[in-house]
Amino acid sequence: MQTQAVIEHITQWLKSYAEGARAKGFVVGVSGGIDSAVVSALAARTGLNTLLLEMPIRQKADQIDRAQLHIENLQQRFANVSGLRVDLTPTFEQFAATVDVNEADFTAKQLALANARSRLRMVTLYYYGQINGLLVTGTGNKVEDFGVGFFTKYGDGGVDISPIAGLLKTQIYTLAEALDVSESIRQATPTDGLWDTERTDEQQMGASYPELEWAMSVYGKAPPEAFSGREREVLEIYTRLHRAMQHKVNPIPVCEIPPHLLA
Repeated sequence: MQTQAVIEHITQWLKSYAEGARAKGFVVGVSGGIDSAVVSALAARTGLNTLLLEMPIRQKADQIDRAQLHIENLQQRFANVSGLRVDLTPTFEQFAATVDVNEADFTAKQLALANARSRLRMVTLYYYGQINGLLVTGTGNKVEDFGVGFFTKYGDGGVDISPIAGLLKTQIYTLAEALDVSESIRQATPTDGLWDTERTDEQQMGASYPELEWAMSVYGKAPPEAFSGREREVLEIYTRLHRAMQHKVNPIPVCEIPPHLLA
């Protein structure tokens, strides 16, 4: 990969799109993870207004520290970058208490609340985006967005533009080093930060990003049965997740009314 050329290409794409949309710049949710760090660094390079939001919800201290240090670092390097901390924990606590259904299945309830965290952040990003004339900028990568659907529908999947969705996770790490993203972020274990207990991306999906990238490259070319051992297991995981995520990427089903019923 031509790293510097890719960085320049995405930067110019962001700038051109914003100018065409008559937007003043970008708003990015910064979590302390690699994807949001890279996206925010790319947005900062455009020279347009870039608002970085840290939106903790019962967040782990190390995630908060990495996010804050990253925002401070970009503010020192780029005059067009501003940062804001919006603590959504009280809002989430109120929401969780309001919708609490004791008889609900525990697993389903916990997943619904995890997705609610992501959707609260989406609402917050769009609020600040609208009042400041900024585009809500997505941080999903290719495997998450088009492979296994590792995002929340109308949560972190609800964005105006998606600058790194054409890149694999391993490629994003390469960009992160070139963009001088801190080593603490580059070395951190990927997690979505939506759970009270620590759950890494690999634990939730059942495979690492390099494994899923391999599965994405062979999916549709050969069935899982054509492989053995861990490769077969990973391709089965990818196949299951990919099929289950179609509702996230396909257009919303619309009931087409026969013309004669409307006459």
